[in-house]
Order: sequence, then structure tokens, then C-alpha cells
Amino acid sequence: MTISLIIMAAYLLDRLIGDPRWLPHPVIGMGHAISALEKAIRRQVGSDRGLKRAGLLLPLIVAGGSFALAWVLLRLLAWIHPWLSVGVEMVLIATTIASKGLKEAGMAVYRELQAGDLPAARRELGMIVGRDTQQLDEPEMVRGAVETVAENIVDAIISPLFYALIGGAPLALAYRAVNTLDSMVGYKNEKYLHLGWASARLDDVANYIPARLTAVMLVAAAWMQRHDAARSWRTVKRDARLHPSPNSGFPESAVAGALGVRLGGYNVYHGVRSFRAYMGDQIRPLESEDIRHTIRLMFAVSGMFVGLCLLGGAGCVALEWTQ
Repeated sequence: MTISLIIMAAYLLDRLIGDPRWLPHPVIGMGHAISALEKAIRRQVGSDRGLKRAGLLLPLIVAGGSFALAWVLLRLLAWIHPWLSVGVEMVLIATTIASKGLKEAGMAVYRELQAGDLPAARRELGMIVGRDTQQLDEPEMVRGAVETVAENIVDAIISPLFYALIGGAPLALAYRAVNTLDSMVGYKNEKYLHLGWASARLDDVANYIPARLTAVMLVAAAWMQRHDAARSWRTVKRDARLHPSPNSGFPESAVAGALGVRLGGYNVYHGVRSFRAYMGDQIRPLESEDIRHTIRLMFAVSGMFVGLCLLGGAGCVALEWTQ
């Protein structure tokens, strides 16, 4: 079975069952490994220079180890039976993506807003964003949900599928390890500035191509769903690089332009107010339906990428037959 068919099966599996809590998840194991390594490094290293050097070890051990373990496992299973290896690879790739989980997280905020229960909506939003949510009004909660779904189209769907296409489950899991490292130690604060610098840089590099592919596909999805595709493209060109992240601005600006809303602005993190560059023009105010629109764009883009994988796989098979 070609990798494109395995990717399609993995994506459909994630759409159907997501990440059941009773099933052990590789990312949880990665998180435990990262925490253990961080503690071990801090016990042995005290200087900033030493932490910066040790920071190189984290992605090497965690991402490299994830790749190696998956590769060895699939080789052993293929030795037992090829279809066993195919089935496990499908499941492993499915664990690296989170289309169902992302939809459920966004819709949880949407449902509480629709019910008029703002305290419950704030609690649901607080589960998926790092900003303080206790004082947010409805438009700001919608902004938080839309930004989170838009940004994670890259991190939680397109990037892992992109790396699965290149290197199967081992490379997809290595990407997920890099992304988990960034979420745990890739902060520019006093605690992680030196230890997490390599993890943060590697995550930026890993998402560089997928983020830009996602923006292009979002423009196409906007056209298919009768949003303003031309404005989406203009907004990407104008605003994407204003975001503090070299990658997150691409999906966020594409969604903002497509929907005719403005994302970005002031957020509060642990009581400290900070400003994030605006994405898009405020043609109309944000409303709860924008969460659903963003989720539909997410599914259109993920389906588009899987379709492109299948087309590429079919093209390779056709080329082999002609030779």
C-alpha cells in the first residue's frame, strides 16, 4: 500500500475516532520524556551557556528517538507481516493529527456562546489557549477560538501529514516531537530562553513550508466555500509576516481575510497585557458563527491536502506502469 493511501486511512481514522482517552498516546510519552530530560539537564547544568548547549540535545534525543523507535517498530512488524506494519503505521500517523479534536475544541466554545453561557465559554476557551480568559467578552472569545483553530490547521494537521508523506510515520512522529518540545520549552522567558531556543527554532523551520502551503489552500477553500478568496490572498501578502511567529500569521491572516474579520490585538497572559499584530480588516464584527466557518475551512484544507497526496500517489503508480 502506498504512503498516500496510508495517509488517507490515517486521516479518516482521526476524523472518526480522534484521540480516545483510553488509548495510550505517543505525545503523552513525549511529554514525560521531555520533562524527565529537562530535570536531568537542570541538575547537571547551571550556567546559561551550558543550558544553551544542552538545548541542542533535547530535539536530538526526543525527535531523533521518536523517529528511531517508530522506524524499528515498523521494521519488526513488517518482518512478521507487511500488513501488520501498514496497519500500525496508519494508527501512528493518525495519532500525530488532531482534526476531530480541533473541531470539538472549537465547537465546545461555540455551543456555550450559542447558549449564552459566557462563563462556560470562557472555561472551554481556557482549555485551548494560553491567554487569560476570565474577563473576555463574546467577540474576544470568538477571536481566541478562531485564531486557535486557524493556527493549528498547520501544527495539528497539515505539518504532520506533510512529513508523513515524506517519511511515513517515523518522520510524522519526529515532527510531533518537535512541536511538543516547542509547546513545553520553546518560550522566550527567563526559564526557557537558553534551554528551549533550539526547540523553538526547529519548530519554526519544520512548519515553514506547511504554513505557506496551508495559506494557499485556505485561499482556495475560501473560494470553494464562497468567502472572499481575493481578500484572503491580499491579507496573507500584507499581514502574514506581521505576526511574531514566522508561520502562524499565514493561516490566521488567510482566515481573517476570507471571513472579513480582524484577528490579533491585545491579549493578557498571567495578568500581563501584550499586543499581537492585527490580521485582516474589521469589515464586520466577530460573531460565534465565525468559529464554525473556520472549522469548515479547516476540513476543506485538510481534505484538499489528502486529495493532493492521493493524486501524487496515483501519478507515481501510473509512471511506474509506463516504464
